[in-house]
Amino acid sequence: MTKKICVYCGSKAGTNPSFSSIAEQLGQLFAKESIQLIYGGGKVGIMGIIADAVLNGGGYVQGVIPKSLMEKEVGHTGVQELHITQDMHSRKAMMESLSDAFIILPGGFGTLDELFEIVTWRQLGFHSKPVIILNVDGYFDHLLAFIDSAIQHEFINSNGRDIISVADNIDQVIQKVREL
Repeated sequence: MTKKICVYCGSKAGTNPSFSSIAEQLGQLFAKESIQLIYGGGKVGIMGIIADAVLNGGGYVQGVIPKSLMEKEVGHTGVQELHITQDMHSRKAMMESLSDAFIILPGGFGTLDELFEIVTWRQLGFHSKPVIILNVDGYFDHLLAFIDSAIQHEFINSNGRDIISVADNIDQVIQKVREL
């Protein structure tokens, strides 16, 4: 059975060239391992980079994008499947239903929203799929420290950190993906 992994990531490339590089490496890995990419459907930023890397490697890509963003011409029309949803809520629900696991790359508010929603859904038992943060050059260090603080202050259960796996490099992601 083909694995389908959702990647949440930025619609911008960010300031650190490592962000784009790791997205390209991950996309190449997906193509090589015959893993389908499920992602936000954009052709810009890290989203576009990972989608293009999967496509260039002969892999399969499913994008999921709200109609309003498609109309702004940021949708990647070169992917094999591009699902257009009515809104962000239905986009996130579709991405979850299509995916076997989730990898989070650097991004902004949208990426963080997706991360926290998918982690919350897992905590509530709505799914049991793996969630892996790829902590490129320590990008998520402060977020992880905040989660640890919320655990210490008992706003998140002590096992809350177990919901999220953290990989610091592509080799660790490869290992985690192969274990799925």
